[in-house]
Amino acid sequence: MKTSGNTILITGSTSGIGLGLAIRFHQAGNKVIVAGRRKALLEQITTDHPGIEAIELDVADAQSIVQASELAAARYPDLNVVINNAGIMLSEKALEPDSLKSAEESVAINLLGTIRMTYAFLPQLVLKSDSVIINVSSSLAFVPFPIAMTYSATKAGVHAFTEALRVQLAETSVRVIELAPPGVRTMLFGQESDDHAMPLEDFLDETLALLHGKPTPKEIIVERAKFFRTAQATGNYDQALDMLSAWQPRTE
Repeated sequence: MKTSGNTILITGSTSGIGLGLAIRFHQAGNKVIVAGRRKALLEQITTDHPGIEAIELDVADAQSIVQASELAAARYPDLNVVINNAGIMLSEKALEPDSLKSAEESVAINLLGTIRMTYAFLPQLVLKSDSVIINVSSSLAFVPFPIAMTYSATKAGVHAFTEALRVQLAETSVRVIELAPPGVRTMLFGQESDDHAMPLEDFLDETLALLHGKPTPKEIIVERAKFFRTAQATGNYDQALDMLSAWQPRTE
């Protein structure tokens, strides 16, 4: 993927990894469009970072996705990169019926949102000679986090969808990349101050170095995510699952 001169739309980019990528891409000389549900945050980002533009988008709403794709096609005809980053990570307890709502919301945003975004934006991307779709999964796609089991399942689904999409688009101009982060210090699961999570700026440094490598990789797996990505192949799956099963939230 070229380092500059792209027109990039990033979902879920009002905070965390999405916002970090938006700022880095903008600073590198790309046209960046942040997309999210919260209008006030979008306006703040465009004010704080002149040149970044914004589109209101709720990836849990099929019609909102269609409207955003139509607006993008009209307003940003040079759009050539879509990063499906929007996601939520909610805890669940299988014996508590209320957790079903969290599970359903996770599927709607994390998995169905990514699939709908791909279908909505592909007609525009396939017309470009240098298009890229980046789907953000997680290292938990490869070893599930029991307390967030549906989150893990949705990310495993994103992984499978992305692998198959890459095959289907092999004869087109669209490159398909999967970004599978480890735990990163963001608000996603209350990890802003978690010593075990990777600092956001370090994650962005390593991710962008890999993304701009030659040749462009099909997967972006930073060093701290490799243990989980390779757990099955290396015989470490049970150990990895035990580690994740033992996790307890902070009480202070």
